[in-house]
Amino acid sequence: MRYLSPSIIKDLQKKMVLISGPRQAGKTTMVNDLTKDQGLYLNWDNSDDRKKIMGKDWDQDRKIIIFDEIHKFSRWKNLVKGIYDTQKERHQFIVTGSARLDTFKKGQDSMLGRFFSWRLHPLCLSEIKHTFNRDDSQNMEKMLTLGGFPEPFLTGELQFAKRWRKEKLNLVFRQDIQELESIRDIALLEFFYQALTQRVGSEVALSNIARDLEIAPKTAKAWLNILEKTYALFVITPYSKNLIKAIAKKPKIYFYDNGEVEGDEGARFENLVANHLLKRIHFLEDSTGDRYELNYLRDKNGHEIDFLIQKNRKPIALIEAKLTESSRSKSCYYYKDRLKIKTCIQLVRNLDKSSLRDDILVVPAYEWLSKPFSEELF
Repeated sequence: MRYLSPSIIKDLQKKMVLISGPRQAGKTTMVNDLTKDQGLYLNWDNSDDRKKIMGKDWDQDRKIIIFDEIHKFSRWKNLVKGIYDTQKERHQFIVTGSARLDTFKKGQDSMLGRFFSWRLHPLCLSEIKHTFNRDDSQNMEKMLTLGGFPEPFLTGELQFAKRWRKEKLNLVFRQDIQELESIRDIALLEFFYQALTQRVGSEVALSNIARDLEIAPKTAKAWLNILEKTYALFVITPYSKNLIKAIAKKPKIYFYDNGEVEGDEGARFENLVANHLLKRIHFLEDSTGDRYELNYLRDKNGHEIDFLIQKNRKPIALIEAKLTESSRSKSCYYYKDRLKIKTCIQLVRNLDKSSLRDDILVVPAYEWLSKPFSEELF
């Protein structure tokens, strides 16, 4: 069972469950495993299944009905809402999709009060250790190159991962994006995506990329939103508060698939840490109802922190990602004092043992990132 499975089973007793996440992160496998003989899987992309959904024609003895990719239907909210309202006494419902369902559930006809939503991420070090029982010290190094998507990671072959990744991206660009947005020059969008893979860990000036590709800056901004909406990448923005002067305004871009990063060891490691942090705060947000945000900190005086975590608009943790540096970052002291943050952690890829001094924890990255989701880290 995946890390979300127990929570989904519990939520189905009360409401329908919406599950979104990147393509091939394991949504279909997870829901079929947890429903087993009780579930009926219907995929909107399959013409026969589509007819069953529209005609509400399915085995009435099945307890759980799974609608996959139904968000591609323009009026899916009204359809699912009607089905749920009339059949919730007979069935439980799961809706899954490879685009951000939160984007599609907004509006006057939203299904407010009828669902709980979850975001499924690819594998992380914690899930590998505590769900798959693989306590391998090399898992982090493996994930840096293969990424955390289940099939390439569990196969463990770099050549397979490259071929798998090529096919996945082809489906994202040629199918997922095209079915949700009208993009005339999809090849140019792919060049835009490729340019972003080379800028992980750096502030991204979309206007510069737009100039290089000879597109309008507003087009670059719209394309970034499309890529984020289809889980091709995610964006973190700078944290800003009046007491911090001259905060940078440019976003940073990271990828759900670590194998997509075209950069040095530092960029790949920072992307891996960003993935782990986002997965954990999405889990906390979806399970508790609190609001979490992932930001970064940087000012014009050179004080920079890779990641800042907010809970309900309040900064609660500073996270630095370092390859080998075990001495405590000066920026940790700087921002820790000014923002009154208790939790400050420096994750080091190559480190033998952890140490705590001045309330700043310097710890081997694998050790901290492998901690169970049930453990409070922030």
